[in-house]
Amino acid sequence: MAERRSGAAEGLAQGLARLSEWADAHLGLLRSLSTGMAVAGVLVLARSVRMTTKFTSALDIPVKFVEKNVKLRGKLHHITEKGLEVEHIPISIPFLASIQRKWQSKGLLLVRLAGVELAPSGMAWLQQELKPKQVIWFQLLGREDLALECLVLVNKGRFLSVCLNEEILRQGLGRTACIEGLHHDSRLYWKLHKRLLRAELKALKKNKGIWKEESYSERIRDRISNSKLVQTLKQFASWLRSS
Repeated sequence: MAERRSGAAEGLAQGLARLSEWADAHLGLLRSLSTGMAVAGVLVLARSVRMTTKFTSALDIPVKFVEKNVKLRGKLHHITEKGLEVEHIPISIPFLASIQRKWQSKGLLLVRLAGVELAPSGMAWLQQELKPKQVIWFQLLGREDLALECLVLVNKGRFLSVCLNEEILRQGLGRTACIEGLHHDSRLYWKLHKRLLRAELKALKKNKGIWKEESYSERIRDRISNSKLVQTLKQFASWLRSS
């Protein structure tokens, strides 16, 4: 019995010695892993801080966000000739939303419909379709001065969203234009440009909006009203009224 106990004790001592050697050998690895996890935690925290920051100016948005075409959420305030004035809605942290709002600054982002040249009828359509304080999504494509060139998305149901850039062209309320902020030789530029051209082609085929052709009677009426004889008669009639 004594010999067995002494053998077990020696085996346990040898096991502890090997465990100690293994721990010493892998201590550097464990330290490097813990350091890496700490760095990763800091990076995640920094990223979350950026995502929870409310942007009040186009210049506040990090360059990486624009380069990666990040999609942001906002609340519509005004529709102007320069673009949509939108209040950015950052990602809120549970249980800290009220504290976040207290520290958030005020300001509106100027969002433009990338790749679209709006017609006057397009401006009227936007003012009719979009409601004040409506929540929209805007995907960053470029930044020009203080304006953001974006694809603007509006929810039309639980699982359906409409791209305003395409819808305006599909309704014949504007023309395609260069997508500012994207390189013309990039794959994304031509992918989006083809989408916009297809939407414009649909309006052209259906003679919708600015592509609507005048009927024969409308063309005859315009020619008669613009003829020299009619213009002379109008001037003579106005001279008779004044005299």
